[in-house]
Amino acid sequence: MDPLRPGSPYQPAIEALGNYPQKKFYNVSKLGGAKYDTLPYSIRVLFESSIRNCDGFFVKESDAMNILDWKTKQNNVEVPFCPARVVLQDFTGIPAMVDFAAMREAVRNAGGDPVKVNPACPADFTVDHSLQIDFSKCAIQNAPNPGGGDSQKPMVKLSPLKAQPRKLPCRGQTGCRGPCSAGDSSRNSGQFSAQIENTPILCPFHLQPVPEYANIPARYRWRNAELVMFSAIFMILAAKQQWPETVLKNQEMEFGRNRERLQFFKWSSKVFKNISVIPPETGMAHQVNLEYLSRVVFEVKDFLYPDSVVGTDSHTTMVNGLGILGWGVGGIETEAVMLGMPVTLTLPEVVGCELTGTAGPLATSIDIVLSIIKHLRQADVAGKFVEFFGSGVSQLSVADRTTIANMCPEYGAILSFFPVDNVTLKHLKHTGFDKAKLEVMEAYLKAVKLLRTDESSSTEPEYSQVVQISLSSIIPYVSGPKRSQDRVAVINMKSDFQACLNEKSGVKGFQIAVEKQNDIVPVQYEGNEYKLSHGCIVIAAVISCTNNCNPSVMLAAGLLAKKAVEAGLVVKPYIRTSLSPGSGMVTHYLSSSGVLPYLSKLGFEVVGYGCSTCVGNTAPLPEAIRNAIKQGDIIACGVLSGTKNFEGRLCDCVRANYLASPPLVVAYAIAGTVRIDFETEPLGTGFDGKSIYLRDIWPTRRELHIVEEECVVSSMFKELKEKMEKGNKRWNLLEAPESTLFPWDLKSTYIRCPSFFDKLAKEPVSPQPIENAHVLLYLGDSVTTDHISPAGSIARSSAAAKYLTNKGLTPREFNSYGARRGNDAVMTRGTFANIKLLNKFIGKPAPKTIHFPSGQTLDVFEAAEWYQKEGIPVIILAGKKYGLGSSRDWAAKGPFLLGVKAVLAESYEKVHRSQLIGIGIAPLQFLPGENPSTLGLTGREQFSILFPPELSPGMTLDVKTSTGKVFSVIALLENDMEITIYKYGGSLNFVARRFL
Repeated sequence: MDPLRPGSPYQPAIEALGNYPQKKFYNVSKLGGAKYDTLPYSIRVLFESSIRNCDGFFVKESDAMNILDWKTKQNNVEVPFCPARVVLQDFTGIPAMVDFAAMREAVRNAGGDPVKVNPACPADFTVDHSLQIDFSKCAIQNAPNPGGGDSQKPMVKLSPLKAQPRKLPCRGQTGCRGPCSAGDSSRNSGQFSAQIENTPILCPFHLQPVPEYANIPARYRWRNAELVMFSAIFMILAAKQQWPETVLKNQEMEFGRNRERLQFFKWSSKVFKNISVIPPETGMAHQVNLEYLSRVVFEVKDFLYPDSVVGTDSHTTMVNGLGILGWGVGGIETEAVMLGMPVTLTLPEVVGCELTGTAGPLATSIDIVLSIIKHLRQADVAGKFVEFFGSGVSQLSVADRTTIANMCPEYGAILSFFPVDNVTLKHLKHTGFDKAKLEVMEAYLKAVKLLRTDESSSTEPEYSQVVQISLSSIIPYVSGPKRSQDRVAVINMKSDFQACLNEKSGVKGFQIAVEKQNDIVPVQYEGNEYKLSHGCIVIAAVISCTNNCNPSVMLAAGLLAKKAVEAGLVVKPYIRTSLSPGSGMVTHYLSSSGVLPYLSKLGFEVVGYGCSTCVGNTAPLPEAIRNAIKQGDIIACGVLSGTKNFEGRLCDCVRANYLASPPLVVAYAIAGTVRIDFETEPLGTGFDGKSIYLRDIWPTRRELHIVEEECVVSSMFKELKEKMEKGNKRWNLLEAPESTLFPWDLKSTYIRCPSFFDKLAKEPVSPQPIENAHVLLYLGDSVTTDHISPAGSIARSSAAAKYLTNKGLTPREFNSYGARRGNDAVMTRGTFANIKLLNKFIGKPAPKTIHFPSGQTLDVFEAAEWYQKEGIPVIILAGKKYGLGSSRDWAAKGPFLLGVKAVLAESYEKVHRSQLIGIGIAPLQFLPGENPSTLGLTGREQFSILFPPELSPGMTLDVKTSTGKVFSVIALLENDMEITIYKYGGSLNFVARRFL
């Protein structure tokens, strides 16, 4: 993208940069004058973007002036924002790339040049959501079963341990009936400390102990049965190298099941300009974005401007901790940005969060995060920017800041911004940032007053409101059992869980009868008897989100594990433990610090790189444990260092889930229950029979500081960047087509050309009336994007499963909805397929609805398909906050392909509202105080909605029903741009017409 827009009225504001005359920039500080000096730093970035991108069409002079007048215009005007780049991850990014491929096809068919269809904005595509935990420390003997199907039929022929199944090690349990070799992995072997001393440092990134294996072309590796024996040998060599077996097995499964998708990604990287693909096995999108992709200041053709980004994931905000403005948007908006269109947002309020004091020695960054969540939720920051300032900010490392920023979707803010300061610059220096570029960056940020210094902090910007938080008052917390905003002090955890058992079923309560609260269910597992009770831990996961970017909390978990093992503490073998780092860098410093073997000893073995437990991609619990939980109606618990803890998200039988810092995840796993008071009750008994308390093994800040200084150094970041640029051998050897148009495989169940462009024409048409529409679904309040478009496993009885079965796939090969987002046939069938969906027509949670002409109760897809065959349009009735949750483009695309023409709701989540417009669905809102109930609607009526030829922002439309009732709704088209996009049939068709 050219930083100098032709015809910009602000080109006279371009200046040379001080001692670097060859470098140019817009001197927005001089242009904005005194008003600029009072703007929050985040708004200054918006202002610079509007000046640099002003073209009179997408961005007008009045937009720039509105931003400069932020103090009086906040919440009153819509402004455009043109980010410097885009970040996509594979679950949400693959639909965008499939749409680009389909757009090329449509442009060719309409007489245009498909080669011109390229992103105008640089885009980085990170393949990080394909990882599933098929194998974990205590599940290694189970065949992988991602689709929930028959566990006896293997999916990938080459997986070494499927060729050579082995007996689980006894882990030193008394019930062991056979001999165990000295090399067996045991969680409580007294000889383990001596073995650890001689453990070699692991390769932090390659994950390839035998290079010759990686040199074998991928097409042979997965297809030739002759390689099974070689693979077994490879695994033996890997074991001798002490590399976690689970990593290699999970990665082999990842490449095997996702081969077709990976070939499409590689084709995209070859044929599209401005697209780069970060291959699998590298790390999660947020962390790769932070460690590798972030520039802080962009330099294009010697022109300087602030780095900024939008991404297809709500946690794109992680980069806010580096002083980079960025947030998550839907896939539809992302595609528009990639084609040169701006993101439109209401000029936001900016909440200043003043941090003072210093956190206590036991408080970790996650404690700070959860404390800030509580304060900011109480301050009502939804739909607002949050910007941090105050003396306490300098006490936070960049890792702490990015942890806080990453969690901002959990407290409802658009973003959480930490302006660049000396801490940021020192971090960049330590991570190997080029010295000359760093000097230019500092000079530029000072020139445009985007560098926060001690001098500038004496005159803080003006904010819409200020929230004060004292770090000194923060103590360790967890969050749960069902929502991230429900904080629980660790010292109160035992009593709080007891209260949850007593409370009525709801956001916290489980309503367990008093006489059943102390029930104990005995269970046999691996020849030993264990006792399950309410509060027992069955899942403990340190996963690839939020905390893994922070060396201090990860090292704290490792040091705690080291002290625990040395003291003789163990973790019960039935607990699903896993460690999924965000990148090879995390593995590097855990390994080089010597703590990784201790984590592995407790069951926290590296399972791979990417999102896993947090998105429901965990291995199933042992059948005996599942049965015991269900038969005893036990409130079993999961503890994870992630961001999502909705009920049933980790596993359908795990009803209580708590977010905690990594060291607390390890501590609770050792304790085996959340019903423990760490102050007065021991974690367990050591080798000498002495009770071991948490305070005995909790690492001090001094210990953490020493290890962090020794292990987290600039060489790690430099090495990581070099290896990312080289890619990995599996990816490099993967074959992919190079044709201008993608060669669609009609038999494919992963990649399919969607039908969004079937009616592509050069001129828009007037909005068509919706006549005699039936209600497809009658929903209540707080319908989430998970309800609308699930991302987890594909249920065997679902419409998507029937489709895949008809294509010849077995349940083992279904994979997940997230992995199949490139296939519109699967995703359409998956729309509203969530088993928790509560349709008022049905009266209980089920992915069902009524086809009213026939009166039959059907799957939602089957009913919608029948309506479409009959030529009957459909609408959706909903309550408040329709579309809550993670931004998900298929939550709009799916309903569109089901034939939904409009949604009538009491209110909407803002991002989802814009996604509906972006796909061509009308978001209509009941008038204040009205809803289907007050209007006497049953949902069984037919509805007609007339659109006038000329639409205007926020106009009122009349709705007529087949019973004669007439009422009004508000069309939530808030500006001329949204009206234009809706008239064109959505943003995809709007941008596609530019190539004709």
